Amino acid sequence: MCGFIGIVGGEGAAFDAADGMLVLQHRGQDAAGITTFDGDAFHTHRGTGLVQQIFGSGLLAGLQGPLAIGHTRYPTVGGGTEADAQPLYTNHPYGIAMAHNGNVTNFQDLKRELSEKDDRRLGTDCDVEAILNVFAAALRRKKAKSAADWPEHVFGAMKEVYRRVRGSYSGVAIVGGKGMVAFRDPFGIKPAILGRKKVGRKTHWCVCSESAALNVLGYEVVGDMEPGEVLVIEPGGRLHRKTVAGRGKKQHRPCIFEFVYFARPDSVLDDISVYKARIRLGEALAQRVKARRLKPDVVVPVPDSARPAALECARALDIRYREGLLKNRYVGRTFIMPDQENRERNVRAKLTTLPMELEGKKVLLVDDSVVRGTTTKATIAMVREAGAKEVYVGVSSPKIKYPCPYGIDMQTRNEFVARNNRSEKVIAQRIGADAIMYLSINDLVKSVKGPTDRVSGFCHACMDGQYPTGDITPEVLRSLEGERNSASRAARKLAAKSCGNGRS
Repeated sequence: MCGFIGIVGGEGAAFDAADGMLVLQHRGQDAAGITTFDGDAFHTHRGTGLVQQIFGSGLLAGLQGPLAIGHTRYPTVGGGTEADAQPLYTNHPYGIAMAHNGNVTNFQDLKRELSEKDDRRLGTDCDVEAILNVFAAALRRKKAKSAADWPEHVFGAMKEVYRRVRGSYSGVAIVGGKGMVAFRDPFGIKPAILGRKKVGRKTHWCVCSESAALNVLGYEVVGDMEPGEVLVIEPGGRLHRKTVAGRGKKQHRPCIFEFVYFARPDSVLDDISVYKARIRLGEALAQRVKARRLKPDVVVPVPDSARPAALECARALDIRYREGLLKNRYVGRTFIMPDQENRERNVRAKLTTLPMELEGKKVLLVDDSVVRGTTTKATIAMVREAGAKEVYVGVSSPKIKYPCPYGIDMQTRNEFVARNNRSEKVIAQRIGADAIMYLSINDLVKSVKGPTDRVSGFCHACMDGQYPTGDITPEVLRSLEGERNSASRAARKLAAKSCGNGRS
């Protein structure tokens, strides 16, 4: 998962982009970048680390122009180096900069194909560069006859992108002198939402990963992009939109993990409130606890994303809700850290216990998901050290059993604590819990969907192995797993080298 934002507005669009990226920081903490266009030239700054570490007001002032795109990176393909940070750029045709959220599953094939058939060589292992070059090659083959033809020219080029590029991807691009282009893959797996703001007589536009960024920046939410839809926004603010691929609602499969974990609770994605979805998940979890006939004394959330579910679970069970775990807000989200060693090292730095709420009690820990079990096992050990009599774990999602090829760092199935159809009893033993309860996929879908009729189904392939794009074979999964393992080894090697040189 990554976060992206695109602004078509007045001078100083980079400041809006940076403010929006701070709202989207939870989607990626590895690297960030901003590219602007001032009508004549592109300006780019990228770096590793957090948005506030990379961008100061003086630097942003140098990123001039009314068009800006920004990105917060969480790598699944490519490394964690500045070279792989987005946005990426190609100078022909027009000059194009692009940022995206997702994962291209046929990246290696595209890399070879672009070299052999399109005479375009990729300079990084970042998959957005493949989308960028397929788009650029399609634009180059047939030029628009006039400015009026430009939107249809883009729609035609994006048709080729959707035909050639597999996987999940939504994103934005600046095309020099032409404006901004935004896109969402034909299955709508990754979110993309459009906002509008009136400034005097002009209309400013923003396209980004989550509605929370629009709210903070003062944009009115226009709505989510459709699967396979393309937006073309001219420099003056005129908007053109067209769905050029996919089968609309029948094919729409947004990632359900957005609602479980990734998205901010104050976001609304595809007309579904993330907060209300998590409340409904907590209610469903309470029914699982009742079915197991467990009698906890207290419900404690694993902060932060599990808090709404824990609150509702406690209400439905009519038992006390307590904050028995306190989070250090200066430690990043352990799930999206680049390797297992970092996750394990940061669990105790991230959480501390409040013994007065745990000692002598049967504690129901509510977590949004358990993937590798690393954080959960360490958390349970801490709760026991604080004096808990028994520790149960309630998970407001099903077991994670299958690799995700669509942009979540769950590509190596041998890491999953629920692999090989392990029972709840066996998983509880492995993580040191007295009991663990998961939701069923049916409960998950029903809870997340709620009353909306916009979405008829979701991508929950990491839970049932049903990949909506229809092209994920065992060979593809092995290839993605190999890429991820290689990237992890490279990251560890780089970290060891940095330590050896005395750099932190």
